[in-house]
Amino acid sequence: MDSPLAKELTTSFGALRKAAQLSQSIISALDKGVVEKDDLSPVTVADFAVQALLIATFKHAFPGDRFVGEEDASSLRDSKALLARVWDLLQRIRGHEDAALCTLPESKEHVCDLLDLAGTSSPGGKGSGRLWVFDPIDGTRTYVRGGLYAINIALLIDGEQVLASVGCPNLAIDATAPLGNESTDPSGEGCIVFAVRGHGAYARSLSAPVDDAAARPLPRVSSSSDIRFVTCVGIVDSALDGVHEVVADRLGAAFPGCDLVPWVLRWATLALGLGNTTVWVYKRRDRHAKVWDHAGAMLLFQETGGKITDVLGRPIDLTAGRKMSANFGFIAAPAHLHAKVMGTVHQVLRDQGHDLMLTG
Repeated sequence: MDSPLAKELTTSFGALRKAAQLSQSIISALDKGVVEKDDLSPVTVADFAVQALLIATFKHAFPGDRFVGEEDASSLRDSKALLARVWDLLQRIRGHEDAALCTLPESKEHVCDLLDLAGTSSPGGKGSGRLWVFDPIDGTRTYVRGGLYAINIALLIDGEQVLASVGCPNLAIDATAPLGNESTDPSGEGCIVFAVRGHGAYARSLSAPVDDAAARPLPRVSSSSDIRFVTCVGIVDSALDGVHEVVADRLGAAFPGCDLVPWVLRWATLALGLGNTTVWVYKRRDRHAKVWDHAGAMLLFQETGGKITDVLGRPIDLTAGRKMSANFGFIAAPAHLHAKVMGTVHQVLRDQGHDLMLTG
């Protein structure tokens, strides 16, 4: 790809390669140091270690930039044993022959400082400049089971997505639909799905050298009327019951299609053409998405011709904060099918007495 953000992309490829080595090194371990956060979601030693690696690497490469990440260091500061495990995990890649692909924290205290640098900050809007958003392990629930997960790197400028680089450490670059959470790549090669705004979306091998220019352009979405769902059933419980399968049925789509927990991976799957539509209506009107699950990753689908709004049809606003409180849920489909999908969602919600979900 001929891009004005070539250094940013190359940095992301190297960081993702090392982050994948780190996370994959313990994916088969029975004890991944899982702790529970205040919102009851799990976090592992790999989440902490990968985020520290990403921030250290990008802070070294782009010292004037700001950062937002999912994790902060509160759990590590409360537990010396947990911090020691994170530090030990980071040491596994220190001294590797390709160690120059990333920058590692200098001490345990540095790990905590880096996590807090991104774990307490928020995106900004116009005039806020360059901001990196990281999700170190998107899909921790599936990661702890040895299933699919993703590592998200996004660059926002003035609150707008300009670069996405998503590492899928155990997803085959030539994977076929329908994907499930356990559809891991037996070769272990993995892939990176990436995009720069206005330059299209691409896929490359995660294990390829970072200076290898070989990347596969991802095709634009088909102009057909065929609708193929990407969603999640069975593991998370944030969706409004009885809506999504009815929407799929009325649209003539098989349900669930690709059934995936990690949101970043769902966006990558849409870009890879393994599906072309996702709908997500939260069960509560005050439930909001988190910025690291979507920033950048949405650009992958948009660069292949996808249109993304919230359930009410509003553009997605990444500047509202760590929680995307300016939006409610998601409707994503090829641009020529988006109005049809949204109309069906609205009709199903009204038919089921969920008019409150459509209020502004």
